Amino acid sequence: MKSIFKKIISSILIFESKLVLKKYKPTVISVTGSVGKTSTKDAIFTVLSDIRHIRKSEKSFNSEIGLPLTILGCQNGWNNPFIWLKNIFIGLELIFLKTKYSECLVLEIGADHPGDISGLTSWLKSDIVVITKVSDIPVHVEFFNSPDDVFIEKFSLVKSLKKDGVLIISADDKRLMDASKEVKNRVMTFGIDNLANINASNIEFDINKGVSFKLNYENNSIPILLKNIIGNQQVYPIISAIAVGIVKNVSISRMIELISNHIPPRGRMNLIKGINGSIIIDDSYNSSPDALHEALMALSKARVSGKKIAVLGDMMELGKYSSEEHKKAGNLALSSCDLLLTLGPRAKLMSDKAFNFDSISDISAYLKDMISIADVILVKGSQSMRMERIVKNLLSEECNAKDLLVRQESEWLAKK
Repeated sequence: MKSIFKKIISSILIFESKLVLKKYKPTVISVTGSVGKTSTKDAIFTVLSDIRHIRKSEKSFNSEIGLPLTILGCQNGWNNPFIWLKNIFIGLELIFLKTKYSECLVLEIGADHPGDISGLTSWLKSDIVVITKVSDIPVHVEFFNSPDDVFIEKFSLVKSLKKDGVLIISADDKRLMDASKEVKNRVMTFGIDNLANINASNIEFDINKGVSFKLNYENNSIPILLKNIIGNQQVYPIISAIAVGIVKNVSISRMIELISNHIPPRGRMNLIKGINGSIIIDDSYNSSPDALHEALMALSKARVSGKKIAVLGDMMELGKYSSEEHKKAGNLALSSCDLLLTLGPRAKLMSDKAFNFDSISDISAYLKDMISIADVILVKGSQSMRMERIVKNLLSEECNAKDLLVRQESEWLAKK
């Protein structure tokens, strides 16, 4: 019954969204990829925040329901039918009444199943499409015939581009670069240590400060410090957002100023004070092979005086690739940290040298007993593993979970 109700509501909201876009004609910036979509979307919102009326997808509103909710400016009704009815009436009000509407929409677009994106391109028309890296073994691959099919689905968002639209892609993804050769639209690239249009170099990680790098564009080389976060996966969103800003004629100096106050999304390589003078690298939002690889590389490169501890949960929705990818991750983890703790039956396959746990309470209790000053703890796992609960158990007393962690809304906290 819920499935039928969801389809009906989704169809109505999509229909309303089509009419709203047709009426108000906002600039549409669409973001997809396998890793970094939310961080990229948020970074774009930051560099374009001088636009008077700009709206972005809230949280990770990137599904068939989430996208029209963003376009209509509505909240998620969860299991409350009255909120969904209210959302429908909000859409009708936008359609039939004269009201203010956003000049720019920054939309995060995901693909959990075949057709999720290609179905959108019939009605969603984008001024700018940003595609972050598409992993070799992406999350949700178990719902597709192959990783190549996931790539095709992600890249199909290009079909939503208007004739004068711009495609912005990662130059570090060879498949994206090859596929973009067939695109008739203008293409801009971003990357690390390569010949991309917007390039990042001299990247350094400081566990007490954040990540620093040089932004290179044309003849400019500008130092940037991103506070309280770490990892290359935090650099990519910034340089892709700068590419968007350039397309939108925002000055480099203004973008740098805006980025200095940028607050990245929670649960993505955030540096947080932990118990006993430790530091937590909170990457608990989700996990996939590529994202985990980047997180472990950041842990490996970080200069610390205490122990390096990796706390890794199951990576979900990998299908037939699951066992192999968990074993690969385990090998990398053992070379990146002093101690590997795993949570869940899939993560247990990572290594027989790891300490495996079956519950969040058990792994939290173990960590509390052995964490000491200057230790660094990376916490990462798929969303359903609820790894943020481990982070919450390890927070310094002065830290507020509600302000720092993902999934602190009442609906999430009520879930087991």
